[in-house]
Amino acid sequence: MSSTAKSSERKRGSGAQYVYSVLRDEILDLTLAPGSPIDEIRLSERLSMSRTPIREALVRLASEGLVTTLPNRSTVVSNIDFINLHTFFDAMTLMYRVTTRLAAQFHTPADLAAIRLRQQDFAAAVEAQDALAMIATNREFHAEVARAGRNPYYEALCLRLLDEGRRLLRLYYQSFDDQLPREYVQEHEHLIATLEARDVEKADALAKTHADQIVHQIQALIARDRRQHIEL
Repeated sequence: MSSTAKSSERKRGSGAQYVYSVLRDEILDLTLAPGSPIDEIRLSERLSMSRTPIREALVRLASEGLVTTLPNRSTVVSNIDFINLHTFFDAMTLMYRVTTRLAAQFHTPADLAAIRLRQQDFAAAVEAQDALAMIATNREFHAEVARAGRNPYYEALCLRLLDEGRRLLRLYYQSFDDQLPREYVQEHEHLIATLEARDVEKADALAKTHADQIVHQIQALIARDRRQHIEL
């Protein structure tokens, strides 16, 4: 491959990465609402990009379940399946529990060091009240816990659930007006201490409590009565 072709390929790849990052953030932050169409022409004009990197970015977002290609080949932001949300919550709770139990059993000192680094990142995001950073660093924290459990099948399913749940986590942070209480940072700290002690049953209990808190907070947000009480 010539140097010109290599340069062109690098530029094309970086363009797709830029489009992907912009769209991912807008989808996760709910700036692009579930079900809203993605107009490639307008997006091309807004980002000053050709449609090739845009299409590459959309393919990547589709693989992560964030956008959906319809039969007419148009693309929309994927809907959140609120009807079957209980099935996601069931799976999420199970994965928190099983991966945390395994991590308590099988972690190495290197695993704990990696988990602590991810926790530092999460704590910094909470301190900055940066919701998108909280979503990203929370994912990496739980992904590192799953990795320490030494079961690639559970780890893969956990990563899928963490990715699919990112917009729900955005709703979770919105329920606190993005001012996440410091106590939820401490939940991670308690979990790390329990992993270090290799207390499998306590790790399981903490993981379930952590999942339950998220589920109840999101349920309360969804069910919140926003009607306007108008005298007629």
